[in-house]
Amino acid sequence: MWLTNLFTNGGVGTTVLMLSISIFAGLLLGKLKVKGITLGITWVLFVGIGLSAVGISCNAEMLHIIKEFGLILFVTAVGLQVGPGFFASFKKGGLAMNLMALVNVALGVGITVLIAHLAGEELTDMAGVYTGAISGRLAAGYAVAYPLAVVGMIVSCLLLRWFCRVDLKKEPTEEHLTSQTSQTSPTSKKGGILLIPIFVIIALGIVLGSLPIPVGMKAPVKLGLAGGPLVVALVAGWLGVKKGWYSTDFTDGQGVHMLREVGIALFLAGVGLGAGDKFVETVQVHYMWVVYGVIITMIPPILVTLFGRLVLHLNYFTLCGFIGGSHTDPPTLAFANNMAPEGCKLPNMGYATVYPLTMFLRIFTAQLLVLMAI
Repeated sequence: MWLTNLFTNGGVGTTVLMLSISIFAGLLLGKLKVKGITLGITWVLFVGIGLSAVGISCNAEMLHIIKEFGLILFVTAVGLQVGPGFFASFKKGGLAMNLMALVNVALGVGITVLIAHLAGEELTDMAGVYTGAISGRLAAGYAVAYPLAVVGMIVSCLLLRWFCRVDLKKEPTEEHLTSQTSQTSPTSKKGGILLIPIFVIIALGIVLGSLPIPVGMKAPVKLGLAGGPLVVALVAGWLGVKKGWYSTDFTDGQGVHMLREVGIALFLAGVGLGAGDKFVETVQVHYMWVVYGVIITMIPPILVTLFGRLVLHLNYFTLCGFIGGSHTDPPTLAFANNMAPEGCKLPNMGYATVYPLTMFLRIFTAQLLVLMAI
């Protein structure tokens, strides 16, 4: 009786237990490879979905907080890791990638509207399939689309590799954009001192992400809980190393790397445990939304990254990070980092380069789609 209650009472203990099970089971499954390919830490998402689909009850508010906080930790760590070389990299390819991200979003919106028109679907529902939404039927569309969209973006990375015949062993692992090492001596930061800049960045990032940006619509656009900390972390990583406040021993050290991995694990577990019941229920009624979600998710990045590879000759690892960043999708970045050689920052660089603009564009276009449906 007590064991059944532990798994189903929806309390704090149950929620922490399910998060822990999702993460360690997902990480174990992530070690499995099929023809050299593994989903890696993305398995955490699917374990969470499986647990919630069989009736495991968690505290919804607690899951939401943990999911958002995990995402904040993840993007903060990514921003710090790529910050020292970010602005130099932006000058030597960042503009092109952001233009590619703009085209990617435009293609996604166009395909979404086209599907709604040809298939007779409500545009409001398709807006939920297109992007992460917040309420009602939008949320139902998101619950169906997101898990399989993650797979779709990972498959896009693999298709790009196949189409372009990329040999991972021969692919450059750094772009030589700028010196990634600090000339200053490493700053001694231990214990709580290590955490001070992390939480200063998070606090400032939350403030920045909450600032309303008027765009002439009914509601202003915001960078959000992820976009704000990422931007502040990029600036902090760049400025901190440049000014000698701390060295790359801090920005690219084991502490920040662990922060990134813990953050993405908490995020994926929170999403999975919160989406399973809606996923099963909605698929049974709206199974075609799965198909639409895969189309919307896969076609734009495949077309855009083929252009980036074949015409602009961009690095494959950078493009995989771009796919994740252009869809504001952390699991794709986690997959790209798992595929890249140890120490390769290019997936993080591609992700961070386009994430801020993409976050803005996706929020704006999601609101636009909803307004078009009213």
